[in-house]
Amino acid sequence: MTDSIKTHKPSLALLRPRITEKAAILVENNAYTFEVGKDSTKTEIATAIKEMYKVTPIRINIIAGTRKVIFRRGKKGVKTSNKKAVVLLKKGDKIEFI
Repeated sequence: MTDSIKTHKPSLALLRPRITEKAAILVENNAYTFEVGKDSTKTEIATAIKEMYKVTPIRINIIAGTRKVIFRRGKKGVKTSNKKAVVLLKKGDKIEFI
């Protein structure tokens, strides 16, 4: 096995669902929001959604957050960025979060 072949683990592509007010509004339009790994691609996210929730996404939009400079206890620091994905499903498909 060569180093260029990447092993696929769906648990690394999808970290957790984002449960926010805006995400709840998007669910009405069959769009679900997830926090994803920093190096996750759209194809990895799509296969993880298929394996974990047994639904096929139509479209995936990835939103990369920016890192923020913070000032704490007299020292400058950096708060790391996050990455989220909005997954659009076809009409009739649903994802249930427990």
